[in-house]
Amino acid sequence: MKFCSHCGQPVTERIPQGDTRPRFICDACQFVHYQNPRIVAGCLVTEERYVLLCRRAIEPRHGFWTLPAGFMENGETTEEAALRETWEEAHARVRDQQLYMLYNLPHINQVYMFFRGQLADGEFAPGEESLEVRLFSEAEIPWDQLAFPTIGKTLRQYYRDYSSQQFPVRMRDITWPPGHTTR
Repeated sequence: MKFCSHCGQPVTERIPQGDTRPRFICDACQFVHYQNPRIVAGCLVTEERYVLLCRRAIEPRHGFWTLPAGFMENGETTEEAALRETWEEAHARVRDQQLYMLYNLPHINQVYMFFRGQLADGEFAPGEESLEVRLFSEAEIPWDQLAFPTIGKTLRQYYRDYSSQQFPVRMRDITWPPGHTTR
């Protein structure tokens, strides 16, 4: 960040009084520009032992498989964001959704929240951001073609939990050493 979004003047990165982290502060109006993590919300949509995956039509990871998910918009709850993204990417409606997995990814300033729910009416189709949408059994999942680590971790956990039919809310941290790049 180089300029203040309030007055257009230059900003300087420094620690504001009473704070502990460097922030961009406007040299003219003294506005503190906080930068906070972004929330990604999505759904693990199931139909019996099958899960709904979308093959991405956009970057990053074009052509790879993912759960329907995306960035939360202002004015939405996390659940509304997950259901909206599921509709936009997979034209699927979900019922009985409950929070299932939460991932903290501090190295990329993101929090992922996946809700688990059932396919409401058996209908789905690719949205604009998907090349293809399909139900997979555990054996059919293209494990080596999953777009992001959170997707594989969520799917593996789901199939472990499926055998007991116990689906507690789980939280995991995914961290990388400094300088490590992720795909």
